[in-house]
Amino acid sequence: MNETDEAHIFSMMKDPRLRDKGFLQLMDAYKEPIYSHIRRMVVSHEDAEDILQETFINVYRFADTFKGESRVFTWLYRIATNECTKHFRRNKKWIKNAVKITQEMAGEVSGNDADNSDVILFKFQQAILQLPEKQRIVFNLRYYDELSYEDIGQILNSSVNTLKTNYHYASEKIKQYLIEHA
Repeated sequence: MNETDEAHIFSMMKDPRLRDKGFLQLMDAYKEPIYSHIRRMVVSHEDAEDILQETFINVYRFADTFKGESRVFTWLYRIATNECTKHFRRNKKWIKNAVKITQEMAGEVSGNDADNSDVILFKFQQAILQLPEKQRIVFNLRYYDELSYEDIGQILNSSVNTLKTNYHYASEKIKQYLIEHA
């Protein structure tokens, strides 16, 4: 979605008569990429659904506070990322559950004469889950969502140089994990 469409939707959301219509258009445009971002972060479908719902509740609730200093999608990603971070802090066992889910999936795939690339993909996901929180978030936003460092900086309120460093360290740790678990 381009910036003009985003601006139009947000102008609708600020008009009390069109607020719900604008919100539904915003959800239609962004629910899939936001869900994918959340799902990569928390792994569990159920947790991702809950966090997605909480994200859009906050978007609706705080739409009036959006000042337009960033693009709408970076604002949405910031809310979703903050909700993931809250989830991590509230549920200290989430990482064990996420690793367990990926191990079960890898076992199912490898037991069904799966393509070796599927097993590598699951190991890759496990490597990502081993990263410290900030590196994991930066890696996911850059690698999967293909966001620029500038956009990630707006989402995480961080400098581009810090993000580049986090991404570099994350990439190196993932490579090392994959070598050790080959």
